[in-house]
Formats: sequence, structure tokens, C-alpha cells
Amino acid sequence: MTTELPSRTPDESHSTRLARNFSELLQELRVQQAGVQILFAFLLTIVFTDVYAEQSSYVRTLHLITVLCAAMSSALLIAPAVWHRMLFRHRRREDILRQATRCALAGSVFLAAAMVGTVLIVAEIAVGGWAAKVIGGGTAAVFGTVWFVVPLLLRRDDELR
Repeated sequence: MTTELPSRTPDESHSTRLARNFSELLQELRVQQAGVQILFAFLLTIVFTDVYAEQSSYVRTLHLITVLCAAMSSALLIAPAVWHRMLFRHRRREDILRQATRCALAGSVFLAAAMVGTVLIVAEIAVGGWAAKVIGGGTAAVFGTVWFVVPLLLRRDDELR
């Protein structure tokens, strides 16, 4: 997977292209950040419920791993804005954009893992057993396919043209 910058139009300067690409990336990150922040808040409140106290060590461990995935996602998705703020006057936009793209993808992986973990926690409490694992596996398959496999297939189609 490459992190090359998209090509520019003939009337677009390198600087303008970088600014546009960074603006587009920040818009994408805003969507993901809202989702991860809501999910993170939900996951943090679970430990204060009566139902949580009754759960097995498996569910409690799954919850902790899911919280850590949400925290990692949040850190990775917020990092590009922090980098930009710290480096914006140092003419490093291209470097920031390249690394921010990697962070956005890694943050997306952790966000998908946190969402799958959350569904699995709920499924374990609601139905438990093999049905919960099937639900969790199905959720993982949907996220993996829709978020990662489909774009890779579309990209491959573009390269074959």
C-alpha cells in the first residue's frame, strides 16, 4: 500500500495540492474522531454498571482490550492535527501529510477493532457462547471487507486500467 500524494491538476501548484490534500484528510479524520470519541465514552461508562461487575474475566479482558484499541485509534487519528500545529511554520506539510495518511489508516484499523470488540462484548452479554463469536466474526468480516478489501480492489482495478 503506497502513501503517495494524489496527482495534481495542471493549474494546481504543489503547495495548493498539499493544502487541499491536508484539508481533505482532516475532514476524513473529523468523521472518524467523532465515532471513536463516542465509542470511547461508551466503553468507559461500562465499568461503572452493575452488569459489568457480574461479567467473566473473558468479557472484562475483552473490554480492556477494546478500550485500548479505542484509545490507540484516538491517538493515531488526532496525531496529524497535533503535528500540523507543531510544525505548520516549518514547511513540513508534505512530510506531515505522508505520515498522517499512515496514522489515519492505522487509526482506522484500531477503530475497526474497537467496534468489533464492542459488538462482541454486547453479544457476549446478550447471547453468549458460539453465537456471540459468530456475531463478532461477522462484524469483523464486514468491517474488514467494507473498509479495507473493497478499496484495495478498487485501487487494483485502477492500476489494471
